[in-house]
Amino acid sequence: MVDEDSAADAALFARLRAVWERVDPVPADLVDRMVAAVAVEDLSREYALLTLVEGSALAAVRGETDTATLQFSDGQTTVLLHVTATEGGGRRIDGWSDAEALAVRVVQGEREWSADPSEHGRFAFEDVPPGVSRLRIVVRDAGGELKDFQTPQFEV
Repeated sequence: MVDEDSAADAALFARLRAVWERVDPVPADLVDRMVAAVAVEDLSREYALLTLVEGSALAAVRGETDTATLQFSDGQTTVLLHVTATEGGGRRIDGWSDAEALAVRVVQGEREWSADPSEHGRFAFEDVPPGVSRLRIVVRDAGGELKDFQTPQFEV
């Protein structure tokens, strides 16, 4: 009797599936759209838009004056950095975030430096050695959720 019930259930589910496939079919591009949506969500975390604000589009981070202004954005959070050379050969990084920054770190390989952001999103690092760096910021978005903002690597 159990086998008969299972067969009857399977037949009922098959008919129900056929009705739904006819009345409300799955969109043909649903899987592709879901993969793209997940990829875009991941891109906002992994890749930020890097824009050189100062100088020509081809200007290097360390130019004749050893200063550069960089802007990073993921579409929701924007960070502006001003990098200058110090007398000791290091770099001073002044930054501003338009989102509420809770923690700010500069990372170079295994080394990292922390800064305390002000209530208006301003932060600074005094003497960072020259090299390839990445900025990591914990921000609170407009909805109150915590978010990890990470820039692509850049040279200071």
